[in-house]
Amino acid sequence: MPPSFFCAARHRQVFMLALPMVLSNITVPLLGLVDTIVIGHLDKAYYLGGVAVGATIISLIFWLLGFLRMSTTGLAAQAFGAGDHHRLLQVLVRGLVLAWGLALLILLLQKPIIDVAFWLMGGSDLVQHYGRDYVSVRIWSAPAALTNLVLLGWLLGNQNARAPMLLLILGNGVNIVFDVWFVLGLGWQVKGAAAASVLADYLATILGAWLVWRTLQKRGFWPAAGFWSDCLTLGAFKQLLGLNRDIFIRALCLQLTFAFMTFQGARLGDEVLAANAVLMNFLMFISFGLDGFAYAVEAMVGRAVGARNRLEFRLACGLNLFWGALIALLFVLVFALAGPQLIGLITTINEVRDQAVRYLPWLVLMPLAACWCFILDGIFIGTTRGTEMRDMMLLSTLGVFFPVWYFSQELGNHGLWLAMLCFMLARGLTLGWAWWRLERGQGFISGGAEN
Repeated sequence: MPPSFFCAARHRQVFMLALPMVLSNITVPLLGLVDTIVIGHLDKAYYLGGVAVGATIISLIFWLLGFLRMSTTGLAAQAFGAGDHHRLLQVLVRGLVLAWGLALLILLLQKPIIDVAFWLMGGSDLVQHYGRDYVSVRIWSAPAALTNLVLLGWLLGNQNARAPMLLLILGNGVNIVFDVWFVLGLGWQVKGAAAASVLADYLATILGAWLVWRTLQKRGFWPAAGFWSDCLTLGAFKQLLGLNRDIFIRALCLQLTFAFMTFQGARLGDEVLAANAVLMNFLMFISFGLDGFAYAVEAMVGRAVGARNRLEFRLACGLNLFWGALIALLFVLVFALAGPQLIGLITTINEVRDQAVRYLPWLVLMPLAACWCFILDGIFIGTTRGTEMRDMMLLSTLGVFFPVWYFSQELGNHGLWLAMLCFMLARGLTLGWAWWRLERGQGFISGGAEN
């Protein structure tokens, strides 16, 4: 390990990027909790069921389009590292054009999208009715929500984690305030919860646009001669779409495994389904803790690739893998020592609590199995290596997750969690192998500075 690894300033750099993203991520479960509390105070359970189903559908649509944030971060970080202001501005414009095109497509196709989604989701007639009420309002936030993904990714690629933190905290904070006002104050019920999210998304877009504009003014980024003709060429968009296609396939596989956990858990009984839901919340918190360092490594390695600095690249990888492993160990200790107590805070139903405690050991092991794939994902996003991410995810999903589950079905829910653990471990191992192979062949950075 180079001497600079032990430099406090290097570790401070990691935390300056990672910590704001971890803090902003905390607002996500807080928003979900407030949504549940506010709608839960209405007099019928189907209101809560409608919001839950509707929010799940919207989240799935926007989550699958998360490649807008990932690709923008990697490309912007590389342009920033190269000191190429022209290309950095092009990344922003192309990302916004793609986001607006996808948003328009969603709005034009909203009826068939909603019909298919609710056919797949199921639920009672009243849950479906109020779920449709929610989605029919919330889907109009698509232009703002997708724009925010690009703005967030571009600001992070500029090594600025404070601006994305402000963007996320404002969006979720405003959402919480308007949620309470629209639902409990004005009595708008389910549509009020959706309207609060739409308004919050557009207000966040205004803030994000101002933050980007301030960055452009501060650094003197203005379109040069021939900018627009270069920026909007078909070839440039083909390359961008190819990268986003690969990240989309990766996201689809990941979502498929989580959905399979839910559907297969439902077949094992209501108590098992509820216990898995509790434990999946813990898995979400693991991702919040590790995502901050994944974001940090995206920005840091992207900058190193742009600067063609192999030493900075390897240092960024080593620092974030180190801190990712430490955070994972912290989660292991928390779940091992206080897991049953944490489960008791989430549910007071004895049968569900007992089932969750029974399967808790899998969550104790999960952070150590999963931490590597989070950080390595960030490395491949920062280097815009979408093909390797796609291939390793397909291999982990089709070659590990489903075969392990198939051959361990006799273990019941233990077999399901074994498959998830092996899946997370396989993602880390396969990405690690791809990383080693590229590093051995100098595939990440060809030539460039060693110091």
